[in-house]
Amino acid sequence: MDASDKYIGVMLDNRYEILEKIGTGGMAVVYKARCHRLNRLVAVKILKEELAEDEEFRRRFHTESQAVAMLQHPNIVAVYDVSKTSAVDYIVMELIEGITLKQYINRKGLLGWKESLHFAMQIAKAISHAHSKGIIHRDIKPHNIMILKDGSIKVADFGIARLISTQNTLTQESLGSVHYISPEQAKGGHVDARTDIYSLGVVMYEMLTSHLPFVGDSAVSVAIQHISAIPLLPREINPEIPQGLEDITMHAMEPKLNLRYATAEELLRDLEEFRKNPAATFRYSTPAVDTSFDGDSTRPVPDSGAISDADDAPKPVRRSPERVSAPRRPEMSRDEYRSSHRRSSRTAMMIGVAAVLVILVAAFLFMWQYILKDMLDPEIDYVLVPDFVGLAYSDIIANPDFRGNYTFERSEKSNYSEKYEEGVVYEQTPKAEHKETLGESKILVTLFVSLGKRPAPQMPNLVNQDYRTAHNAISEINADTELNLQLEVVLESRHDDDYTRDLVIETVPKAGVPLLRGMIVYITYSEGPEIKLIEVPNVVGMSLSSARLELESRNLTVGLPEYIDSDTPKDTVVFQTKRGEMVEAHTEIMLQVSNGPPPSPSPEPETPTPPATPPDDPWETPPEDPAATPVENPEDAPVEGA
Repeated sequence: MDASDKYIGVMLDNRYEILEKIGTGGMAVVYKARCHRLNRLVAVKILKEELAEDEEFRRRFHTESQAVAMLQHPNIVAVYDVSKTSAVDYIVMELIEGITLKQYINRKGLLGWKESLHFAMQIAKAISHAHSKGIIHRDIKPHNIMILKDGSIKVADFGIARLISTQNTLTQESLGSVHYISPEQAKGGHVDARTDIYSLGVVMYEMLTSHLPFVGDSAVSVAIQHISAIPLLPREINPEIPQGLEDITMHAMEPKLNLRYATAEELLRDLEEFRKNPAATFRYSTPAVDTSFDGDSTRPVPDSGAISDADDAPKPVRRSPERVSAPRRPEMSRDEYRSSHRRSSRTAMMIGVAAVLVILVAAFLFMWQYILKDMLDPEIDYVLVPDFVGLAYSDIIANPDFRGNYTFERSEKSNYSEKYEEGVVYEQTPKAEHKETLGESKILVTLFVSLGKRPAPQMPNLVNQDYRTAHNAISEINADTELNLQLEVVLESRHDDDYTRDLVIETVPKAGVPLLRGMIVYITYSEGPEIKLIEVPNVVGMSLSSARLELESRNLTVGLPEYIDSDTPKDTVVFQTKRGEMVEAHTEIMLQVSNGPPPSPSPEPETPTPPATPPDDPWETPPEDPAATPVENPEDAPVEGA
């Protein structure tokens, strides 16, 4: 983890917690993050700061991202969310656990044609879906294609190349993408769905040969080759590639737009036809080079025939065929003409005689094999091989009439048959009525024995798989034309606490149940735990203990209380967060609690009033209250009422 990255640990929109940096692209940095609302891991792509300063670019970034978010296909990386704030611009995508196709090619080297076909069909399905929504990728390359652990493909960064194309020119930095760009892109012309088809053709070329069709010291030199040169045919590098797959690859890479596949559906149809019949071929001729390019058309094209072992070694390319006028022959004299004519006549006569001899020899061999040999050597015995088709294999090998002249071999290539029951011969070699010579050894007959009717396929175990992978598994069964099951798939979802989001909970029928024609297959997958919102009660005015009890009874969490000075009684809640809001369970509620009213200050002692200044003679002024007049002897005091 890069502790210096300012986004690590940041919570975006109070929902996405950035955990770690997992990659950097031309326009954004990709982070692994956790969505706290749905409790799942996601990928967050944050726009680079230098691009975020361009308001027009930010606007187009969000427009493109929102359009791509509408794509829903098992072979396309899903976009969950697009956010635009004053501080950061980002999109939230499906987190893919896997490696890029480029990494896979670098590790494995040459891919088998069957594996290449498997990947190519999935990529073609992805771009076909995007094209149906009006979205062109513009940057199809192995770096943008992810391989999951189950072997399925996910294409990433749809719509982003439109933005990058406005920021970059053909510099060394764009060398990674320029190996896969179409000629119209290299010329800066208009692009459409056929641009993605060309790039997919280059990806197929690289998978089949482990080499790029064009390489160079700079992006410009590679781009020029896309326009002005034709690569070696894949079979010239790897002869094990079937002819049909080479035809499809080169048709996709056709430099002229009007000769290239017009739609991804056309490409898919040919790939599907080839998948069913690998011996199929497709009409395709080596493309002519587009000579309308106005750039450096005099740049020499490499024409060395050597193939380097390095992944990115330069590849030999063909020059565009040029018309060369033949030098005019000097006129011959009459004698020279006659001599030349006689030589031509003799040559033609010799060729004719040789052809007649070849025909005569072939005719003689045919007649010897089927007519003359029997006439000249009548002692040779011949038999016509019986027709064993339709007979039980056990009856054939037990029949003594057959054991006399024949020895039987059961073929390992036996197969299912809708016509013949199990154990019955459905084909034989040599064929019935074929003439065979009886000699010292018996005639070997190979019998192909039926395995009976093909058993109905069973429902696979799809529980705990991603529902999109499960849907693809049923589609593969539907693709078997021999079964012709025509299954219908119904996807249903529900909240579940035990299954992670998008994983299959159950299927109907269950695993192991035979699949019948026209059956409806129900796939129920999880939406993750159901999120229940709770209304936060008003606990202001309650004691801390009562407030804590009330909040926790509603499955809410009480944070560490903060004590403040207040005129309210001690331990009384005076403030709370999220009062009256609808929140998720276990949301933390913060409380402020009173320390109690401040203590009253102690009263200050009263200062005694100083007495008035006494007169010099206290007896000069008689007292106002005679009762207060002192007497010398209490007994002399007057008695009341006296």
